[in-house]
Amino acid sequence: MRFVKNIENDYCKAELYQFNNKYIIKFEAGMLEQIYKVSEFDVSGEEDIEEMMGDGFLRKVVERFKDMENDFDAIIDSVD
Repeated sequence: MRFVKNIENDYCKAELYQFNNKYIIKFEAGMLEQIYKVSEFDVSGEEDIEEMMGDGFLRKVVERFKDMENDFDAIIDSVD
């Protein structure tokens, strides 16, 4: 897997990779991760990926992180 670049944003760590004819977009917030894969044949290049990562999409990523954290906290609390 080849690291391409960081995707700048104010919400979380975001990185772009390239592997097996796919772009891999990896978001990290604390102990949680979200990964999205896009075929190289569906976009014309890295610029298209960055365009896809607009504020609306990034807000949804952050919302998912919050939901993931709440779900995981509930599971941990049920074990105690």
